[in-house]
Amino acid sequence: MWNLRQNRSIMKKLVAEFLGTFWLVLGGCGSAVLAAAFPDVGIGLLGVSLAFGLTVLTMAFAIGHISGCHLNPAVSIGLWMGGRFSGSDLLGYIVAQVIGGVAGAGVLWTIASGNSADLGGFAANGFGELSPGGYSMLSGFVCEVVMTFFFLLIILGSTDARAPKGFAPIAIGLGLTLIHLISIPVTNTSVNPARSTSQALFAGGAYLGQVWMFWVAPILGALLAGVVYKFVFEGKD
Repeated sequence: MWNLRQNRSIMKKLVAEFLGTFWLVLGGCGSAVLAAAFPDVGIGLLGVSLAFGLTVLTMAFAIGHISGCHLNPAVSIGLWMGGRFSGSDLLGYIVAQVIGGVAGAGVLWTIASGNSADLGGFAANGFGELSPGGYSMLSGFVCEVVMTFFFLLIILGSTDARAPKGFAPIAIGLGLTLIHLISIPVTNTSVNPARSTSQALFAGGAYLGQVWMFWVAPILGALLAGVVYKFVFEGKD
């Protein structure tokens, strides 16, 4: 009976992570693919940045009490490193997030393919020639590490037991918005390996060849944040 309850609980968490990551990709990448450059009334980079923040904000309120609303392998890894997440659930979360991201990208591809417009890079991440601003691999790598580092610090700090209650989703959503405002020109902003993988699979070609960096850099930034959090923030005042 205990194992059955445990299995049911983890399954609910994985479904929540699947749905949340699906929404992040459909909402965030969807805004970039469908609405960013729409003639005369496109939402631009500011709108896309806000859309990514809103996906996390809305899902944090919707499923935060079920799975913690990670929606991102780097977040799960950073929370684990920070001592805030069980390693036994880590692999399941990452798999659910990647599958959810790919499913969201599949729905977006189906919608976006409904007219004759060129889908371009399909909001995929890249560096060098694939960077929106032509930034080098080193620039992209540093950017992704640093942005993910601060994203995890925001998450770990705002969800700390000592932080003001009920405001974490707002801080996290606005944090992700700010990260996109800074880094869209550099890499199209990843800080999320699941989001990068989902778009690269549909964009194909050189984007798939660069997706490795959007796993390595965000995970490195998340691990560093977990270490710093435990050293600086954890424990009693």
